[in-house]
Amino acid sequence: MIDLYSWPTPNGQKVHIMLEEVGLDYRVHGIDIAKGDQFTPDFLKISPNNKIPAIVDHDGPNGQPISLFESGAILMYLAEKTDSNLLPSDTAKRYEVIQWLMFQMASIGPMLGQAHHFRIYAPEQIDYGIERYTKEATRLYGVMEKRLGEAEYLAGEYSIADIASMPWIRSYKNQGQDLDDYPNVKRWFLAIKERDAVRRGLDVLSEHTRQKAYTKEELKTLFNVDKK
Repeated sequence: MIDLYSWPTPNGQKVHIMLEEVGLDYRVHGIDIAKGDQFTPDFLKISPNNKIPAIVDHDGPNGQPISLFESGAILMYLAEKTDSNLLPSDTAKRYEVIQWLMFQMASIGPMLGQAHHFRIYAPEQIDYGIERYTKEATRLYGVMEKRLGEAEYLAGEYSIADIASMPWIRSYKNQGQDLDDYPNVKRWFLAIKERDAVRRGLDVLSEHTRQKAYTKEELKTLFNVDKK
């Protein structure tokens, strides 16, 4: 059994989807990041960077429990645990997946997250920040558009690289993008969205999806900034 500590954000949804794709049993523990659950001592024991998601696998290597934080590491672990073709064993194919997973971890997540932040959540509208990260989001969508014009999925076949990236594209409007400008990305996004495991994964904790603006106190908790 796996204990999943998460919240319905793109980083959390990667692992929700993965658990559904590989069919492992898991229990969900909601970590309300607007209330500060991520700073509790118990959560920090398994996620010292106070970020979701994190897991505890009670049947880890050699039958011993293992805890993991960082969504990319969790995806790789779950793929290896289940011998899933979502992370191939062939060396060349494996590193094709890993490089696109790292692309998500190093670029898609951080940069699209910054675009989203400066456009929607920043306590004041800063033109430089909005322009800088919106343009970078546009560039990254362009990278994906080119790649997905060459291959059906980021690493050729459906993999953890796609699972990691797809949830970030769901907020394309908040990143200043229009999917109609990227027909290959749109085709890829809609195909993944229709997978049964993806639908189930996106439904995890969906009742907590944010429907209203954050308060000043919540913004302080989330971003360590004061809303003016």
